[in-house]
Amino acid sequence: MTQTPGAADRLQRLGDELVAVHERLRTELRRIREQVEAGTAPAHSAATLATHCLAFCSALTEHHTGEDTAAFPRLAGQFPELAPLIAKLEQDHAMMSGLIADLERVVSALADEPSPQERSRLLSHLDGLTAICDSHFAFEERSIRAALDELHGDHRPEDLFGGV
Repeated sequence: MTQTPGAADRLQRLGDELVAVHERLRTELRRIREQVEAGTAPAHSAATLATHCLAFCSALTEHHTGEDTAAFPRLAGQFPELAPLIAKLEQDHAMMSGLIADLERVVSALADEPSPQERSRLLSHLDGLTAICDSHFAFEERSIRAALDELHGDHRPEDLFGGV
């Protein structure tokens, strides 16, 4: 089956799209952290902070779900030698899911006006999640970016990586 030029161009950019999704998530996580540290909106109240953090957590979960259910099975089907690597990435996703749940619990427990101790606890969770995300994203980009660019078929990035 011959691919159309548009489909071929998009296939060559799947690796770039993965990096772009990761960069959007990195930027948003750092923005949340900066706002919590500075005490600026949306971190000025527990309600707006919770909304902002939960939206980020939902986006990260959607991204990992897309990878686990769409991108990784397609990659494993075309590149069976990636199976051990994909299993490691899926383990990372499971571990990160626990960190996301912890962050959601911390955010949900904040008082209407977070105390310095609550803010410090939240910053600690955000720092931990940021470090894990940075490491995971960099490893994933190094590990599967080239394979994504060679993936056969016409795949929409939002189907493979979530609608982030």
